[in-house]
Amino acid sequence: MKQQREIRRAAPHGKSTGETRRQTRIVNNAAMRVIGVVHLKPLPGSPGYGGDMDAVLAAATADARAYSTGGADALIVENFGDIPFFGGPVPAETIAAMTAATLAVGRSVELPLGINVLRNDARAALGIAAAAGARFIRVNVHAGAMATDQGVLEGRAAETMRLRAALSHEILVLADVHVKHARPLTDESLEDAACNLHHRAHADGVIVSGSATGAATSLEDLCRVRAVLPDAKLFAGSGVTTQHVAEVLRVANGVIVGTALKRDGDIDAPVDAKRVLDFVDAANS
Repeated sequence: MKQQREIRRAAPHGKSTGETRRQTRIVNNAAMRVIGVVHLKPLPGSPGYGGDMDAVLAAATADARAYSTGGADALIVENFGDIPFFGGPVPAETIAAMTAATLAVGRSVELPLGINVLRNDARAALGIAAAAGARFIRVNVHAGAMATDQGVLEGRAAETMRLRAALSHEILVLADVHVKHARPLTDESLEDAACNLHHRAHADGVIVSGSATGAATSLEDLCRVRAVLPDAKLFAGSGVTTQHVAEVLRVANGVIVGTALKRDGDIDAPVDAKRVLDFVDAANS
């Protein structure tokens, strides 16, 4: 295994080493164990937008190809650069730009795609997914209520799941429990919140994260959720590193990872294909 870790530009039929592994996983319908995050640069309408949508798309597709080359199983596209985030629905220009970016990413790689419209616009995420052929969405607050820097965010599970039924039952909804950059407004336990997400709000997968972007997901918290949801799809949503991914995957079904796979671990840097390959090798060890 270690002797095969060199990243090659081409393999048989023009596929990279990572792409060949990915195609095998797709054919076998295997679970999404490593989901790489495509952090979009600021989009039109956001304060940081640089006025060049082509540059946004180029950065997104370059990161997507690096994840694919390294052997990631899936990608999730999110408007990470659009700070400060809306607490409610995002404007039309954000939806349009994210749809364009998702389509560009989909043309550049053959990985399953997901959508996360920050901070919590599940309706927009479902619309983008349906239009661009994405397989899943991430919802930060799907049920309950959380205090955040955008104000109080309330789950809209009833609306989200009805819209999903109208658009496509094939789009999976992955939902955070006690999401990062937030705190719950009640004393509901992590276990109760996770059970409510899965059983009452009908989330297809539950995400446990650390306190902030890049902050380590507590293995203890993952174990607590796994204990009450032994058969649910469970994901670690932040702070997973090459050193710890194998341990995390003994409890979780998959990890959502971005910061650790950027050049030098810098969240604002491009994705490093060698880091992705090392991470995937560790995840499969």
